[in-house]
Amino acid sequence: MYRILKKEVYSPVTYMWVLEAPDVAAAARAGQFVIVCHNETAERIPLTIADFDADSGTITLVIQAVGKSTREMMTYNEGDHIRDLAGPLGEASHIEPLSTVVLIGGGLGVAPIYPILRQFKLKGSHTISILGFRTREMMFWQERFSAYSDELIITTDDGSYGEKGLVTIPLQRLINERTINRVVAIGPLVMMRACAEVTRPHGIPTVVSLNPIMVDGTGMCGSCRVTVGNDVKFSCIDGPDMDGHLVNFDELMNRQKRFDKYEKIANKKYAQ
Repeated sequence: MYRILKKEVYSPVTYMWVLEAPDVAAAARAGQFVIVCHNETAERIPLTIADFDADSGTITLVIQAVGKSTREMMTYNEGDHIRDLAGPLGEASHIEPLSTVVLIGGGLGVAPIYPILRQFKLKGSHTISILGFRTREMMFWQERFSAYSDELIITTDDGSYGEKGLVTIPLQRLINERTINRVVAIGPLVMMRACAEVTRPHGIPTVVSLNPIMVDGTGMCGSCRVTVGNDVKFSCIDGPDMDGHLVNFDELMNRQKRFDKYEKIANKKYAQ
């Protein structure tokens, strides 16, 4: 059992948990994820670790209530316990000192890119963060990113805060203005693909974090397989970080639709 020490709600569908998990916190590295099963009848949910503190024995998860299980998890409060937590899983992000790194988070992807940003900054890199949200009301963690970003750019789809438009607009501007050594993008598949297409003509190494539907999180089921260049990889054990210029996004987006029918049925039953 793992206790929820802190809960914050960022929007009607986005919330944060700080969990008491000393073993996971001690082993966690930026870019890794956990599998959560909150009660005895729940499905397994893969969630990227948004922060971890070995000294306090805690990990932080930011969750979006989109399906039956994550909606049910949103009803849990501080002091409640979840049943199972497996991790850390996946390969840690490859982080080395670079002159200039651009880190892009879209929506919920803002949370998992935070520990990657922190590590790049601690390694001595010049860090530029681009955070994209639908509206000002959906924003979170601006203060956290300010602490480790040499430059921070925020975009909103409706222009209610920061620059109006997609994250690819400031990304293209930065590429035109200076030398970028690496781009890391985490968010919806369509956003990560768009970022990779912006950097492709310039040959800028671009890392994306793939979070397709996972089941066991250990490579046994093959549910999260993805084509990367000429290879078939599994995002749970080979990733989640992948070369954005080699990922077959069309195939991946089609594969992500395969459980839509069952998710709709589960959501409908939960709402009744």
